Amino acid sequence: MFDKLRGALDTAITKVTTQELNEENLSEAVWELQLTLIQNDVAVEVAERICELTKEKILGSRTGRFENLKKLFRQAIYDSVLEVLTPEYPLQPLEYAAARKQSGKTTVIMFVGVNGTGKTTTLAKVAHLFKKNGFSVVAAAGDTFRAGSIEQLAKHAERLGIRLIKQDYGADAAAIAYDAVAHAEAKRIDVVLIDTAGRMQSNKNLLDEMKKIARVAEPNLKIFVGDALAGNDALSQAKEFHEAIGIDGAILTKVDADPSGGAALSITFVTGRPVVYVGVGQAYEDLKRFNPDWFAKRLVGQV
Repeated sequence: MFDKLRGALDTAITKVTTQELNEENLSEAVWELQLTLIQNDVAVEVAERICELTKEKILGSRTGRFENLKKLFRQAIYDSVLEVLTPEYPLQPLEYAAARKQSGKTTVIMFVGVNGTGKTTTLAKVAHLFKKNGFSVVAAAGDTFRAGSIEQLAKHAERLGIRLIKQDYGADAAAIAYDAVAHAEAKRIDVVLIDTAGRMQSNKNLLDEMKKIARVAEPNLKIFVGDALAGNDALSQAKEFHEAIGIDGAILTKVDADPSGGAALSITFVTGRPVVYVGVGQAYEDLKRFNPDWFAKRLVGQV
């Protein structure tokens, strides 16, 4: 996990800390760091920001020993990564839903993303997480286009012991979402999880349909599900979906196989919305709360 980027950062740190840093060679060192980040799926604007922060933290620091210099550089990168990973609008889904439950309100969560990111499986993992924490859950089979999608979600619902609101393929996804919300409110169910059809972010008609689902169902949270292995593609997708409906957070799948970690860094910085969970396997339990400190340490190593 993140081995490629961590190894590249280690090499860059070693390369640029073989002499005492001054203003001139610090610029060269930071340029080396920026190239390393960009080559490992970190968006250009994110790499630039990390490098700006790193340079600010190092300037004015002085050390005569190369080993201390290496520690200083690593600490500065760690602090900069952590700052970039701190979202403008933090989100804790369980705490958010718990507060609404306490006041007798249902929490509606809509999942969006492109084809093939594991959106339906991620929804099932989130359902398991909520159930494990004492919430009642109903799911809406809003993907009425992909062959097998309704059956896939139905199997998950059966295994998890939750109600599934569904219609036939080709049905109006917004109507299904509306029915699920109405059912939850009538039965006093705590959480509604709405699956949607995977759609390419460049397809205007599909994006318009997604906007319709959001208008009709009025979700409290809109969660983008992205594939960590997609790198900068995941970032462009998150940006498009955020501009279309305003996402509240992201879940990244396949993080256990991600050699770079660039998507998590980039999505949080560019959208201002946090990565709330990461998928690290196929089991329902393989959904982990995203911890920026853990992420930064995995990337930079111990500081």
